[in-house]
Amino acid sequence: MENDLKPLLGRIAEALERLAPPSRADVSFAEAALFRHDPQTGAFHPAPDYPMSLDALVGVEGQKSRFVENLRRFADGLPSNHVLLWGVRGTGKSSMAKAAFTAAAASVVDLKLVEVDRDQVTALPGLFDVLRARPELFVVLCDDLSFEEGAAAAKALKSALEGGVSGPPENVLFVATSNRRHLMPRVHAEDRGLIATAEDAEEEVSVSDRFGLWIGFPPMDQTTYLAAVQGYAARYDLGVPDLDRRALQWSQLRGARSGRVAWQFIRDLAGELGKSLPL
Repeated sequence: MENDLKPLLGRIAEALERLAPPSRADVSFAEAALFRHDPQTGAFHPAPDYPMSLDALVGVEGQKSRFVENLRRFADGLPSNHVLLWGVRGTGKSSMAKAAFTAAAASVVDLKLVEVDRDQVTALPGLFDVLRARPELFVVLCDDLSFEEGAAAAKALKSALEGGVSGPPENVLFVATSNRRHLMPRVHAEDRGLIATAEDAEEEVSVSDRFGLWIGFPPMDQTTYLAAVQGYAARYDLGVPDLDRRALQWSQLRGARSGRVAWQFIRDLAGELGKSLPL
């Protein structure tokens, strides 16, 4: 009888192993400064250093100054605030955050950046608990944050930023970029009823209050857009006699003026002139 049960028990053991959650990867931050987090495995995947220099971002000098100062305080162990970078698309919110971090990390070895996907906000409390026990300093970046999935994600972020009974991790600075100042989805599920929908909206709006520093990125006017183009052209030696006219034509074809549009024009011009640029 015992021998008859062995094959069955073996199959049961194999099935249980397949159902078991994957083992957590060993955490090491020694090999890079930038990482992407995988909440399924707990792994931190190293990423290349961000190639764009902070000085190359023009037209957002005021925003850069405020963000860099807050980041400097965090890196120095001084009081600092979680940051919400909000405004129209293409104005350099994410680029500025990564470029400022790269500049700061050059002189602070233990400063690390961990990027999380906006669809994985519910995993933030667990991530913050892992980082809390580490000796390094972490900038956790979530690009294009909003709460399309409703109040559950908002509650998870609030829990991460408040830290529960143990308080928020002192070695974590959370930075989010968003096109919306209050991070709200454009619509709420009407089938939940007016009261539940209003409560969800209140939950989502209240998350914005957890960010001590709000930095706005308004639309670019023509003067600022041309200044950005001229700054890039001078930096990468892309002088052409009709630069402004061509840059304006490019923005008209795109139907927008922004730092992203200016950079895309510069990339097109560099390709035409046979010159290389950072990615």
